[in-house]
Amino acid sequence: QLQLVQSGGGLVQPGGSLRLSCAAAGFGSYAIGWFRRAPGKERVGVSCISRSGDSTAYADSVKGRFTISRDNAKNTVYLQMNSLKPEDTGVYYCAAHRPSLLSVQGICDRPREADYWGQGTQVTVSS
Repeated sequence: QLQLVQSGGGLVQPGGSLRLSCAAAGFGSYAIGWFRRAPGKERVGVSCISRSGDSTAYADSVKGRFTISRDNAKNTVYLQMNSLKPEDTGVYYCAAHRPSLLSVQGICDRPREADYWGQGTQVTVSS
């Protein structure tokens, strides 16, 4: 069983930056996704990264502002969030996917097919 531990998040003003981290021992064989649940809405994919880190996907709303990366030597995936907007507010979850035929975009489109989830972290963008 994979245990994902998240860190980062918090309250930031519009235009600010935050970095989320997701760590788990031995997750080098898993693709990882970041998902957001906004108040009153379903969980949606924000960004996903392949096992090797050479393939990424982003929701249209965050392209050019968010960057996903991974350091398999440190068993950690990061989500760097810049130019944050109030609509980025929500609880962010990282999730791990076992190897499958899904592309990284497919992983982001199918949060229910994730195998393991982090505990979630609140991100609030407000002045």
